[in-house]
Amino acid sequence: MQGIKRKVVYVALYEAIAIAVCSVALAAASGQGVAHASVLSAAASAVAVAWNLVFNHLFEAWEARQAVRGRSLGRRVAHAIGFEGGLVLFLVPLIAWWLNVSLWQALVMDLGLVVFFLIYTFVFSWAFDRVFGLPASASGGVGQAA
Repeated sequence: MQGIKRKVVYVALYEAIAIAVCSVALAAASGQGVAHASVLSAAASAVAVAWNLVFNHLFEAWEARQAVRGRSLGRRVAHAIGFEGGLVLFLVPLIAWWLNVSLWQALVMDLGLVVFFLIYTFVFSWAFDRVFGLPASASGGVGQAA
């Protein structure tokens, strides 16, 4: 699977799982209930979808220019850290506003999510590539298994 279809399937699966997990986790952490936490999770998901599309486009453009093909452990770690680092910049202000806390408190709250998402992004991306094959940017041609 390649191109826009690959990106849409990746983002839809990734975000559906993330919303479910984060709604429960935020409800437990904030004590504000699943409904309140679900709104924040959905808003965070919308931000993450936009960032995911932009970041993966930029990452794959960079990746396509690299002499070494494939997705090594180092490249996967760099991808996960780059994506999550950028997402923190967008989500901390949203969390602070929604939960009516300081930016510092929101950052501290977000650290648990960052740890979860670093691991989740790495594992999800690896599993996705195993199931659907590598994108052309990483394989030099038609997608292949990682």
